Amino acid sequence: MRLGELVLDVSPLRTSSGFRRVFAAQTLTVLTTALTNVGINLHVYQLTGSSVQVGLVSLVFGLALLTGLLAGGVAADRGDRRALVLGTRLIVAIVLAGLAVNAALPHPMPWFVYVAAVLAGGINGLGGSALMAVVPAIVDQRQLAATGALFTVTSQFGAMLGPSIAGLVAAGPGVAACFGIDALGYLAGVALMWRIPPLPPDEEPAHPLKSIAEGFSFVRHHQVVAGLLLIDVWAMVFAMPYALFPQLGIEVFHGGPSTVGLLYTAPAVGAFLGALMSGWTSRTRQSGRALIGAVLLWGLAITGFGLSGQLWLGLLFLAIGGAADAVSEVLRRALLQHYTPDRLQGRVSSVWLAQATTGPAVGNAEAGLAAKLLGSSSAVVAGGLVCVAGVLLVALTMPKLRRGSLATDPPSRVGSP
Repeated sequence: MRLGELVLDVSPLRTSSGFRRVFAAQTLTVLTTALTNVGINLHVYQLTGSSVQVGLVSLVFGLALLTGLLAGGVAADRGDRRALVLGTRLIVAIVLAGLAVNAALPHPMPWFVYVAAVLAGGINGLGGSALMAVVPAIVDQRQLAATGALFTVTSQFGAMLGPSIAGLVAAGPGVAACFGIDALGYLAGVALMWRIPPLPPDEEPAHPLKSIAEGFSFVRHHQVVAGLLLIDVWAMVFAMPYALFPQLGIEVFHGGPSTVGLLYTAPAVGAFLGALMSGWTSRTRQSGRALIGAVLLWGLAITGFGLSGQLWLGLLFLAIGGAADAVSEVLRRALLQHYTPDRLQGRVSSVWLAQATTGPAVGNAEAGLAAKLLGSSSAVVAGGLVCVAGVLLVALTMPKLRRGSLATDPPSRVGSP
């Protein structure tokens, strides 16, 4: 394979004006949202002096987001997806502007932060499923892996750069400026996506309860879609060591806050590089096998990290794991969109996004409990090995996932799972 075939495939940006607009809006939002993510935690701590309150705000936001995602999947398949994306982003911009005004008051109201977190989480969820469902309608089916890689690059870039910018803004103009800049970012996203054509449903939508049942039935019975969601459960629930980084950084690697920071940074750096070198994912005919291999590599890398004992080696394993996770994300997103018919894109996307939201949280909780029973390093090793075993089990019992390919016409396009 030539080097040029490994480099990030940017063809969707060249061939689809609609995708250029969505990508530009999403890239901007990734960067500006980091300001709110950091700013709201700082703001709540400044107001209350309580880390418990900081955690509670994150909890209510997460619950509202999960609810919004599930409801948004149904809404995205019942109405115009473009209108839903634009409308929800406009409302979130108003909520963020309210947060900015509240933070700028001489005596900010803590209760308003909770209300804003519920509104922003729920409304973002409503629009998130629709935005993911928009992409397959505006790009060539052969470019789905490339679009996923582009989104992964921006998200990882935001993960590396965004918090640093947020800290500078919060230390300078203050947290009110963080919220205000994010509001402007959402408004700019609305302007960028305004000229995307309307995307109404192709057929008369069913009753909402029937729509929900139809979506879950498709996910449960379509072996490729069910398999790629299940394979991610093994990775995120059993091999998610991030909650243990503070303990590992101090007790195992004998460092301080800077060491812990390096542990959190290494996977993001690896994921960024992995996404940059993901051009091959659009060209391989063995997409399902490549996905299985990527998740296996993640599990093995986490196992190696738990066994490493030395900081440089641990960082290397985390970077390898991050690269594998980026490839896995690209292929999972592309296969999901490839095998899901347009009329179900919203509902199936909402399941994917809901899992992506809750999976790491459950995984971090599981890691904490395992560390209490086994010790931090042993918990990481055990989790990595469980992930490997689970992925192999899925690969053996779901042959259609192994044979899944972005290079073929998916059976679901003609109605058969």
